[in-house]
Amino acid sequence: MIELIRIDTDGNTHMINISDKIEKVLKKSESSEGLVNIFVKHTTAAVAIMEDEKGVLQDFKEAFERFSPIGGKYNHNELQDDDNASSHIRGSLLSASINIPFKNNKMLLGTWQQVFLVDFDTHKREREIVITTIESK
Repeated sequence: MIELIRIDTDGNTHMINISDKIEKVLKKSESSEGLVNIFVKHTTAAVAIMEDEKGVLQDFKEAFERFSPIGGKYNHNELQDDDNASSHIRGSLLSASINIPFKNNKMLLGTWQQVFLVDFDTHKREREIVITTIESK
C-alpha cells in the first residue's frame, strides 16, 4: 500500500512529530506486519527518529545552525539568487527516507523513539510524504 500525506510546515528546522499519521496509515493497511517506508519528496527536508522532548529538539536545531548556518556564505545562494543552501546541506545530512518494522499494524519503535518530519527550508512550505507498507511473508 502506498499513501501520500501532505503537511504544512513553518521552515527553519521546523520539526513535526508524524508518528500518529504513520500509525493511521498502518491501521488501514491490509498487511499486519512488515516494513513501513517513510519518504519525504524534497531536498530541503528530511525524516528522522528522535525523542519528542523539548530540550533534545532544541539541541538538534542549534547543532544544525552551528554546522550549517542559515546566513552563511554559500555558492548555491549566489548562483541561484536564493537563501536556502544551508537547507539543502542539512537535508542531505539526514535522510529523505527511513524504514521501520511493524507488527499488528504498529511500528516497532523503542520507548522514546518518534518519527519526525524536519523542514530545513527558509520559509513555509507544504511537504509531501510517501508512506509505503511492505508486507513480510
